[in-house]
Amino acid sequence: MCSTNSSQEYLVAPSKDGMDETSYILQQRRRRQQVMDGGDNLKNCPKFASFNYINSIIGSGVIGIPYAFNLSGVGLGVILFALVAIVTDYSLVLMLRSAHISGSFSYQSLMKSAFGRYGFVVLSFLQFIYPFIAMISYNIIVGDTATKVLIRLFSLPHDSVFAQRYFVIAMATIFITTPLCMLRNVARLAKASIVSFIMVLVIFVTIVIRYESLHDVMSTVTEVGNINTWDFARPGAIQAIGIMSFGFMCHHNVFLLYDSIEGASQTIWNCVTHVAVTISLLLMVAFGLVGYATFGDLTQGDLLENYCWNDDLINVSRLLFSLTTLLTFPLECMVTKAVVDQTLRGGTDPVPMSKKRHAIITISILVATYFVSISTKCLGIALEINGVVAAIPLAFVLPAAIYIKISNDSWKQKIPAYCLALFGTIVAASGISLVVYEILTFTADSCENDKIMDHCYINDTYLPTGDIIQLPLN
Repeated sequence: MCSTNSSQEYLVAPSKDGMDETSYILQQRRRRQQVMDGGDNLKNCPKFASFNYINSIIGSGVIGIPYAFNLSGVGLGVILFALVAIVTDYSLVLMLRSAHISGSFSYQSLMKSAFGRYGFVVLSFLQFIYPFIAMISYNIIVGDTATKVLIRLFSLPHDSVFAQRYFVIAMATIFITTPLCMLRNVARLAKASIVSFIMVLVIFVTIVIRYESLHDVMSTVTEVGNINTWDFARPGAIQAIGIMSFGFMCHHNVFLLYDSIEGASQTIWNCVTHVAVTISLLLMVAFGLVGYATFGDLTQGDLLENYCWNDDLINVSRLLFSLTTLLTFPLECMVTKAVVDQTLRGGTDPVPMSKKRHAIITISILVATYFVSISTKCLGIALEINGVVAAIPLAFVLPAAIYIKISNDSWKQKIPAYCLALFGTIVAASGISLVVYEILTFTADSCENDKIMDHCYINDTYLPTGDIIQLPLN
């Protein structure tokens, strides 16, 4: 049975009877909220909740990890990845510790308790921007990836309505993301997160299989087998840290995930966090090493773009990856809904929405993301700006700043928090400089996502056919 014994939320050392006055108040507040939440009080045991956690961390970022190794070098890349994982783990634990100190169990109310109304406004903006653009990117991934799979699977002409991005994204929105986003309790997404995690494992197996069959072919177009391709370190470490940090970004989901855990406490949260971050780290490093080993210096930002479009095994992975992003979509939507609702109410404490209000806000968000998604397929620089402006502050700078502000610990005990804030500031500043450079050197070719890789023309022994697929322009 997936359940745990109820545990109390301790802010200070408990009294002899197991609960101090402040802990009792916080516990009663959570119970009142459960009563108000329309009877939907489903909770997950820590093991089950871990899948929601892992799904929130991995998302679509796992496909970009091989490119991070291409930028930083393999040896340095693994070290940096471990460093980012440790820093992320600490910041996630620190957020709940701050919540226990202040008694504020939402990111907005936590910022308000530390920095007042100004902090609430800044946090609301950042916490809306990041998941909103993430949802747009998920739709674009589905539109670009699923469209090409449909063309291959059904031999559709490129001008067929069924092969158009706007149609594919609309169908995915209506039949997959909308029903999931209408759920009011993140605990009910646990099964979908388990399915998503299994899909990621299947995708990993396919790229391992393709490594074996592609190695000889790739050796003719790049130095995959040359030791120079496996440099220990490369000059692109700063960009790589940015990609890795974005891959671990889940801080905007922290309190939704925490509230979904049966008997949640600081100790249980720490354990779940350590497990989720460790599993995510191992999986993403494995993806990075196998993907980079396959394509070497030719590794692109989206690993699946490296494979030929008439490779049916990889097309299965593309389809699964599209479904994975769609199953991650609701987690981002729940954060966006909460931010919009709290902003419209002008309050910071989470208050359950009525069914009508919930439906209106959810549909409005889905409609907005749909129309932005079909208007462009070139969000590369925008996503980088989103990561630098929103992800880094949300993940590293603000959690450390909140703890430093509200904690009564000595300055020596706060040294790790100061280091966390410094790390985030340096990464953000460096990232902004690189994004500005990319904007200044931007060309129309930067948006190209239908390029056929050179190795697809060299050898078709592992392909079902030797044909090159004509891709739709919209």
